[in-house]
Amino acid sequence: MKIIDIKDYDICNYKKPSMFIIMPYCSFKCDIENGCKLCQNSCLAKANKIDISVDKIIEMFDNNKLVDAIVFGGLEPFDSAEDLQCFIMNFRYQHANDIVIYTGYTEEEIKERFNWIYLYENIIIKYGRFRPSQKSHYDEILGVNLVSDNQYAKIYNKIN
Repeated sequence: MKIIDIKDYDICNYKKPSMFIIMPYCSFKCDIENGCKLCQNSCLAKANKIDISVDKIIEMFDNNKLVDAIVFGGLEPFDSAEDLQCFIMNFRYQHANDIVIYTGYTEEEIKERFNWIYLYENIIIKYGRFRPSQKSHYDEILGVNLVSDNQYAKIYNKIN
């Protein structure tokens, strides 16, 4: 699968210590909807991509006794949907740990285009595009502050 980077230990994006996987692609929906370039992660689009096997990432997770979850973010995880699905399918064979996906897609867009995600246990999705000048708020599920009031997280255990 293609990624930009893996952070072995992250406590900024989820309430549990996590491995953070930075995904490499984005259609920049936030910029388009806001009519200007405002994505704080846009520089990642030019970063070198790393080819790494799903098995290698799982091995790294297994060898890291400090983390208890996997978080996908960076650019847009669902713009690498095949890689994301492959990882989740393989990870779920051996692990029940939380998988958190930060997406700029809306809940309705995910249901229309990526409904396979609801087949898996213990998936947490943070929905919503960045909107400037919004009030940040604390999300109980993630245990972190989100920067736009349209953003929220939901936990899925198969089809809800």
